[in-house]
Amino acid sequence: MSQDDVCTILPQGIQPPATVPGEIFAAAVDTFVAGQRLDMRSLAGRIGVARATLYRRVGNREQLLDQVLWWRARRLLADQVRASADLAGTDRLTAVIAGVLAAIGADRPVRMFLESDPETALRLLTGPRSLVHEGMAKALENLIDLERGRGAFDASLDTRTLAFAIVRVSEGFLYSDVIADRVPDIGLVNRTPVRSVLDKGRVMQ
Repeated sequence: MSQDDVCTILPQGIQPPATVPGEIFAAAVDTFVAGQRLDMRSLAGRIGVARATLYRRVGNREQLLDQVLWWRARRLLADQVRASADLAGTDRLTAVIAGVLAAIGADRPVRMFLESDPETALRLLTGPRSLVHEGMAKALENLIDLERGRGAFDASLDTRTLAFAIVRVSEGFLYSDVIADRVPDIGLVNRTPVRSVLDKGRVMQ
């Protein structure tokens, strides 16, 4: 059932994006994971193509980074969906959100990206048109609807509004060091704001 849940929550799967040639994507991921700046000139030289060819195949630097970040986010989200398969309703939602936030908070390449290029990082991680923000909100919508459909969760807010509120609250705490010069407290976001939003609903017995 846990794998079925992953397919329901992430219908696009966790494979690398089909729109990016595999060799290019693998090189971009390696560069990001190593904590290095993803430079399109260097990447083109590494894979042996002209820079113009690279841009034609994958778009600009931010578009490629967007794909890398969302692919990595999908994989860690799938892990949390599987790990929470024995839970239901608010407990499962809270567990998945907590697990995802903890994983992102401990993700060294993401933290290095935030430190080295905070403006771009925040735009790609939280911007309204970013794959990560839109994808996480949609995945959370799918998870909420899954638990609603099983009779394990209900809420006064509609699914889309609830998911959006949770994602925005979570982002504010997760990236508080960059946004507001405050040390992130990932545990707090699950103990208070997110749980408070979820508690607008009720667990169905």
